[in-house]
Amino acid sequence: MKHFADLINALESTNKTNAKIEAIINYLERAPDEDKVWFIALFTGKRPKRNVSTNYMKEWALEITKIPFWLFQESYSSVGDLGETLSLILPPPTDKIDYSLSQWMTHIIHLKDKTEEEKKEFVLHSWRGLDYTERLIFNKLLGGSFRIGVSDKTLINALTKFSGQESSILTHSLMGKWQPDEISFNELILAEKINPDNSKPYPFCLAYPLEKKWEELGAASDWLVEYKWDGIRGQIIKRNDEVFIWSRGEELITNQFPEIVETIKEKKGSFVLDGEILAVKDGKILNFNELQKRLNRKTLTKKMREEIPIQVFVYDMLELENNDLREKSISSRRALLEELLLNQESENIFLSQEIEFKKWEDLEEIREHSRDINSEGLMLKQKNSPYHSGRKKGDWWKWKIDPLTIDAVLIYAQKGSGRRSAYYTDYTFAVKKGDALVTIAKAYSGLTDKEIMEVSRFVTKNAIEKFGPVRTVKPELVFEIAFEGIGFSTRHKSGVALRFPRIVRWRKDKTVNEIDDLEEIKKLIY
Repeated sequence: MKHFADLINALESTNKTNAKIEAIINYLERAPDEDKVWFIALFTGKRPKRNVSTNYMKEWALEITKIPFWLFQESYSSVGDLGETLSLILPPPTDKIDYSLSQWMTHIIHLKDKTEEEKKEFVLHSWRGLDYTERLIFNKLLGGSFRIGVSDKTLINALTKFSGQESSILTHSLMGKWQPDEISFNELILAEKINPDNSKPYPFCLAYPLEKKWEELGAASDWLVEYKWDGIRGQIIKRNDEVFIWSRGEELITNQFPEIVETIKEKKGSFVLDGEILAVKDGKILNFNELQKRLNRKTLTKKMREEIPIQVFVYDMLELENNDLREKSISSRRALLEELLLNQESENIFLSQEIEFKKWEDLEEIREHSRDINSEGLMLKQKNSPYHSGRKKGDWWKWKIDPLTIDAVLIYAQKGSGRRSAYYTDYTFAVKKGDALVTIAKAYSGLTDKEIMEVSRFVTKNAIEKFGPVRTVKPELVFEIAFEGIGFSTRHKSGVALRFPRIVRWRKDKTVNEIDDLEEIKKLIY
């Protein structure tokens, strides 16, 4: 664990990408292979399920320290992270435990079948044998909250530099359902088992926001243009008569869409499709909020399937009969896709519409009216482009419509975590409903560091009530909030939910009397 703790310290102490890459390589050069596999698993989100309740961890820590609960809550509010708070309040270690990372993970996983007393004994014994940093990492691994500020791209670049393997092969190798205790480091990095199961997806090809002028893009005839949809980007895989659906976040969501599975099973051959999963009823594309109701359900009722029917707009084919098509041009891939879909028609799998246009200026009006059909804008794809792993500037662009905006007042604030734990950075906003205020959105981004400090001073001076780490503040600060979409929701007091809300600017020129009214906001819902 010491080497892993040194790595975490090194990564947390710098914002420079090259320094992070060197720290990762240094760790890989020293760590045993089993630890390297667990390192990759943890840094790619393959954390084990939480086998010890964090409430128990708090309870045991308070028993040891004799700290009153109110003081613990104040400490937690100030620090902003439970694992770190526990590490700070616990007494210095009285022993030394020198397990490797893989040994710790094995012990943590095996807690699943232990009794509460056995779990407590293990946790307390571990706390006594770890220093502050090791204890912090242990708490995060135990509580299932291990996250680190290293992007996927940085990780891949470090592994590429260490192994000499191509980044695209590495990216593909790390995807899928592999388990750390079932694969070796060489199999993972050298891609000796590049496709260990039928479900393995490909890295998604991603687009950059359009930042060029029309004349810089070249001839309009060289580009394929489609609508950009606000659904769930998914890869639909059929291999050896098995069907799998992966989200862009690399979650297996097959069970959420049984009607898609049924349709794909009826199609002949093996293939991998890329497209957008949407809720469509009576020919109208529903808001993302409706689609979201079908996610993460253990059982999907007949009523739910009838109320929120699903369609897939497919826009690419990545594999056909076990042949990787990604290096072919999108024109070639689309021709194969058309052949597959048009020869085997279905009620819920459709070829994404290609927008006909003669000159670039024609797209202006089409884009402006995208929201009328619940589209986010347009996708522009160079007809000769291959299917890249991740983003490559120049081949795929997304040209989104301007976001919707409202003016709302800050009513709740909470301190952030990590480097932002000293400032109030998590905000809840409200709008008018008659003479009252109702919450409508939370937002965490959009302010400068200087503005965050100014808001924090206001919250400190103008807090009315506190609920744990949350402060109720005088409704005086007005902000412009941007969002991509809006829909009705029973989970919010306002009755609506905003899609991707963020702060555009602090409206110091406005008072709370000038914020938007809920009934007017509801008129934005199509």
